[in-house]
Amino acid sequence: MRHVIALDVGGTGMKAALVGADGTLLHQARRATGRERGPDAVVETILAFAADLRAYGEEHFGESAAAAGVAVPGIVDDEHGIALYASNLGWRDVPMRRLLSERLGGIPVALGHDVRTGGLGEGRLGAGKGADRFLFVPLGTGIAGAIGIAGRIEPGAHGSAGEIGHIVVRPGGTDCSCGQRGCLERYASASAVSLAWAEATGDPDADAADCAKAVESGDPRARQVWQNAVDALADGLVTALTLLDPRTLIIGGGLAEAGETLFTPLRAAVGERVTFQKLPAIVPAALGDTAGCLGAGLLAWDLLDRSTTGSTPTTGSTPTGPKPADATPTDPTSTDATSTDSTEVTA
Repeated sequence: MRHVIALDVGGTGMKAALVGADGTLLHQARRATGRERGPDAVVETILAFAADLRAYGEEHFGESAAAAGVAVPGIVDDEHGIALYASNLGWRDVPMRRLLSERLGGIPVALGHDVRTGGLGEGRLGAGKGADRFLFVPLGTGIAGAIGIAGRIEPGAHGSAGEIGHIVVRPGGTDCSCGQRGCLERYASASAVSLAWAEATGDPDADAADCAKAVESGDPRARQVWQNAVDALADGLVTALTLLDPRTLIIGGGLAEAGETLFTPLRAAVGERVTFQKLPAIVPAALGDTAGCLGAGLLAWDLLDRSTTGSTPTTGSTPTGPKPADATPTDPTSTDATSTDSTEVTA
């Protein structure tokens, strides 16, 4: 059975799958990234995981994987297959595509940025399916974005398009790791809400999920913390939709798990701020933590399709291949909104 390897590498955990040509998830697994052992060990863990997946496919499906797709955090040169920098994994200038291809017997390998790859999955298979233009914004440890246009993800001229988390929404505000002050992710990410709620309660273990529950129970302190985050998020989103004019705005990540506790006030706040802009549909992500892995599978199938048709693989090229069925020292791109699972499971 023809299949590809899909890997989604996070700061603490990796998700993987063998994906059939019709989009079937033939096999799924998870492992710890093991970042405490250093960047070289992390790279070796990724390579070994991919090799084990290849062996599994050979044993259970009668042939090796035809290609592989891998999504990684940080700054990524997907055109040349290099993982340039990731603060949460500690690596620099890792030739990930070449290393994986060599470990996997020379098969073609596609490398992508974790959020853009997740956006590809959501755009084709999830909440953005059928939308010609969408913006995917996961609210995790940080905030990033993926700009979807006609079935592809726009990487930008230098691979950093979609960094909505570093729109300044509170000038002169809280310091951000990117070097600015007042960035959106310092006010509206899951980690920002966790910090604000912990300060409000005096409980260092309180987090965003606790805050959401307190909002639902009517706690006035929680409502204030939550509304502050919603207002900041709405300010950032209105800037983005003014520039991009998306048809669908997809919100994912840990904060989106609050459901209508987030979406009801967020839709209202965005609606209050638009003037001439067309208000997009604001919807929750549909694929959960499988979006990155599914997107990595799409990258691999798209790469095979381009090889078959003889077109030159280029960053952001329009995908035409099989589509699965429904199913610099600062690193502003890392959201670390991936799995924290440390054990391997199969399905």
